[in-house]
Amino acid sequence: MQGMHLAELNVGRLLAPTDDPRVAEFMAALDRVNGLGKRMPGFVWMMEGSGAPGTGNTEAKIGGDPQYVSNLTVWESVETLENFVWNTVHRAFYERRAEWFEVLGKMHFVMWWVPAGHRPTLDEALAKLALREANGDSDAAFGWAYLKEAQLWQSHQCARAAAE
Repeated sequence: MQGMHLAELNVGRLLAPTDDPRVAEFMAALDRVNGLGKRMPGFVWMMEGSGAPGTGNTEAKIGGDPQYVSNLTVWESVETLENFVWNTVHRAFYERRAEWFEVLGKMHFVMWWVPAGHRPTLDEALAKLALREANGDSDAAFGWAYLKEAQLWQSHQCARAAAE
């Protein structure tokens, strides 16, 4: 979209506290995976945490729950986000998410268009997630299936419900 960028929020609840050995491999990979994302063509912005090694933005608690973590980023286009998600080491961690995260039983991922230069807040992103959960996909809040230009998610053996 001309003059627009793609924002995405992905939330999850860790199976254990961030310093627990059960999630240590995931926590240890955050800096590497996030660093790769920041170097990808089309990356625009990422919500940051304290900057402490191995913490990502896990300080951004949801509902005061320290095991709820979020990832909020902005990309130039659907294609650039898809490339990072499905064609890098990120995919391997995504495919192993059940090792570290609870199954939430509700929406955990949303995308929406923002004006170029806009940096969404976590509250704004959570409102988009709630909108998608309440109303399904719309121009205001959507998942991969809503985007005609999104193709990679379909071909990576990812169950449709899990990808959305």
